[in-house]
Amino acid sequence: MHLRPMAAAALFLVLIGAAEPARATDLAAHRAVYSLRLESAHGGDVQAATGTMAYEVQDACDGWAVRQRLQMTITNRDGQDIDMISDYTTWESKDGLKLRFRTRQTTDQAVTSDIAGEAALTAPGGLGSAHFTSPEDTTKPLPAGTLFPMKHTEALLAAAEAGKKFLELPLFDGTSASGAQDSSIVVTRWGGPRPDKWGPLAQLPSGRFRIAFFDRGPASMEPDYEVSMRYWSNGVADDLSMDFGDFVMAGKLAEFHLLKPHC
Repeated sequence: MHLRPMAAAALFLVLIGAAEPARATDLAAHRAVYSLRLESAHGGDVQAATGTMAYEVQDACDGWAVRQRLQMTITNRDGQDIDMISDYTTWESKDGLKLRFRTRQTTDQAVTSDIAGEAALTAPGGLGSAHFTSPEDTTKPLPAGTLFPMKHTEALLAAAEAGKKFLELPLFDGTSASGAQDSSIVVTRWGGPRPDKWGPLAQLPSGRFRIAFFDRGPASMEPDYEVSMRYWSNGVADDLSMDFGDFVMAGKLAEFHLLKPHC
């Protein structure tokens, strides 16, 4: 799931502690499967890459249960294939105040990262903390205004619906043991509905989003990760471009199903 920092920082809308705008469309429980192909490589060791990403959002009534499984096979310059798998699961309360998370990554079946724990905020826009049980037992403070993943998605879609083009949002999603990150978002071409082969989505407005994720701190001038995509107003995404630094993967929606609530 890199955009260079914009010189004119004042262009960004900072949504920290602001009231959340009313949204025209609720987030949708759904299952999406994306086919992945190598879009570009930047002079590194990656010569070819393919993969799939399965993303599922379940409406658990009092919360959102999310699972994302990313599988890639990368061919290096020596012709060696390397299999990489990332499994990411969360449960997030619908008020956005609690998050349970687990991220497990393997390379050729060897575990390279295992992050787990839970996080909580004192109130919307308030302070919080993240308690990690893996890779070690530790607690990290979360700054005021931190959003968990589903609330982060709601906020950027609400900003697009309100006509905003630029925003910054602090995010904690449990994928890094260092704590919260900053996210910088650019929104373009919001509008619609537009024709699309996925019938339920063709009835909704959508737009292009470019999101860059930065470690917090004055020295973080380059993003750790960047993704661009088409987002519909219900939170479903397509036409992904995932920038991992030395290579970029393109993702296309291959399967899509709306899911019923699990109440």
